[in-house]
Amino acid sequence: MTYLQICALISIIIASALLYWNGYRGGLTDGKAEGAEEGRNIERADNAKVIKALEDSLQFIRADQKYLAQQCRKLTDNQKLSPDNHQNLLAIAEKLKLAADTFRAVNSQPHATQALALRNKALEMATQLEPVVQENAA
Repeated sequence: MTYLQICALISIIIASALLYWNGYRGGLTDGKAEGAEEGRNIERADNAKVIKALEDSLQFIRADQKYLAQQCRKLTDNQKLSPDNHQNLLAIAEKLKLAADTFRAVNSQPHATQALALRNKALEMATQLEPVVQENAA
């Protein structure tokens, strides 16, 4: 090989190496940029999912809060009744039982039946008030 061929071979090898290096660096830069963009897109999608989940959770909490507010109003309305009301309803039930017995004694079955039905309603109302009375005592 002549001196000129050796110089040409070295020049071709150096040019190939520089071309390869330039392509490698360009591809590396493009790959990093593309990977970063893809990562941002995935992050946006994940953020969108998280935001959607948080919005759904907020809607659930708002619905639950409305339900709890209604329950609180009901409890507050029930607590307006005093513990004396429970005792009064029990006393009314006893008087209605006495009235039903009296009506049966005088052979007035419709009145006795009506008095027993009213007694049962009074007892049901008293049982509905009973948990409120127990909560107030605690």
